Amino acid sequence: MNKKKLLLIGLHLLIIIIVLITHFNVWFPKKWDKETVTKKEEPQKGEEVFKSKYDCNKNGIDDFTDFLIGARKEIEIGTKYVEDGGYYFSDGYPPEGIGVCTDTIWRAFKEAGYILKDMVNEDIANNLSAYPDPSSRPDGPDSIVDFRRVQNLKVFFDRHASSLTLDPYKKDEWKPGDIVIFGATYAHIGIISDKLNDEGIPYLIHNSDEFPGEQDILIYRYEKDGITGHYRFDNPGNSCKY
Repeated sequence: MNKKKLLLIGLHLLIIIIVLITHFNVWFPKKWDKETVTKKEEPQKGEEVFKSKYDCNKNGIDDFTDFLIGARKEIEIGTKYVEDGGYYFSDGYPPEGIGVCTDTIWRAFKEAGYILKDMVNEDIANNLSAYPDPSSRPDGPDSIVDFRRVQNLKVFFDRHASSLTLDPYKKDEWKPGDIVIFGATYAHIGIISDKLNDEGIPYLIHNSDEFPGEQDILIYRYEKDGITGHYRFDNPGNSCKY
């Protein structure tokens, strides 16, 4: 084989390699990479810390900061995501170290002094028709597990929290401790972090079988599933019984 043919073959191979690399980068962008989305950035310097005016458990730490502390404990513990069939427990609460996305929420609320299970169950009992999940079941509400269903939390926060923008690019309207729900069927829920990426988009603290942890994944989830709820629990009323 002469040098000219070898050169042509080599050129064709180089073109094929370039095409493959380009194709890979298009279909598997950087934001999908697990190491990338788990990288943490510190809050931007000089930015005013956003706090709640409430301190339910009177520990000297505002509610929103307590929400973050409670949610981050899930990361520190390394809570394992457990599928639907394995998390029905007699008292409603899974043992420490296992759970699903909704368990991050009630555990964060517990850190602040709120018993989300009681709050949700009471609201369902008094307003059954507002809740599509328990009201559609033949046996009615199930106080053991209703508070761990995203569909029910969606209704509860619609009723008892401030509803905010669903656009994650409106960066000034997303604050630490906010609650966000994803998907038309309300498939996932998490808590907004005080950490920001280089564009000022906040991180998400959540438990998922895909990418659990505190991550730069809000835009990815927005583009993948859509944001269908964004709430701030800023008027607890008589919910705090600490």
